[in-house]
Amino acid sequence: MHESERHRIIQSAVQDRPVATVADLVQMTGASEATIRRDIATLHVQKKLRRVRGGAESIAPPQFVGLAGRPFSVNETMNIAAKRAIARAAVDLCEDGDAIIINGGTTTYQMVHPLSARRCQVFTNSFPIAEHLLKHSKNTILLSGGTIYREQNIILSPFDNDVTRNFAARRMFMGAQGLSPLGLMEADPLLIQAEQKLIGQADELVVLVDSSKFRKRSSLILCPLSRIQTVITDDGITDREAAMLASAEIRLIVAPSGAAGREDAALDA
Repeated sequence: MHESERHRIIQSAVQDRPVATVADLVQMTGASEATIRRDIATLHVQKKLRRVRGGAESIAPPQFVGLAGRPFSVNETMNIAAKRAIARAAVDLCEDGDAIIINGGTTTYQMVHPLSARRCQVFTNSFPIAEHLLKHSKNTILLSGGTIYREQNIILSPFDNDVTRNFAARRMFMGAQGLSPLGLMEADPLLIQAEQKLIGQADELVVLVDSSKFRKRSSLILCPLSRIQTVITDDGITDREAAMLASAEIRLIVAPSGAAGREDAALDA
């Protein structure tokens, strides 16, 4: 990742939380601790943030605190071929007339292109998903209410009496921070609270994760494996990870990301 991109992520992170720790920034950027400390020192000298013990804080701390995790714009470009292959496999499960929930995320966002040929009822908390489908498809779009979190491009509400309770779906499609024997993992408590409400409105939970997510962890569990019916991933999944899903009686769909690369080239042309 280029220095200017790291600096943009660091400056965004300090606006989202009281203190952005070095460990947080290492996870967001993939850079080393030494590199992050140098970046913080540089931005401190430029008066773009304030260096503190163990991390950095905003010079003008925000009144509104955002969500933990990488910004949507950063995640969007990571493992893109695998994400597109996974998304196509997810849309193959959908039929015209289906009521579905699509949780916000960079893997689920890739569903918008194949979904443009469908006519489904789509409930989403993702601003980019709603906007794309509204402009480029004949699907019926319903948006959840709540606060828009700009960095993640997601709409979340902490209240129980929002529009979520009035929508019943055949399937919910969602990504995750990680997937382990303990269950589905996320990075932020508010995200978990909102997603648990959505999960409760769907008959079937379909998880879209590229194979790297089997090796990522978080301290927060969204739901146990027993709540998941289907996992769609790429061909980088190991035998051990596949066995974990099989032991939990979860249907596994593997989307070959090699073939996706050729289709992606045509999509991007």
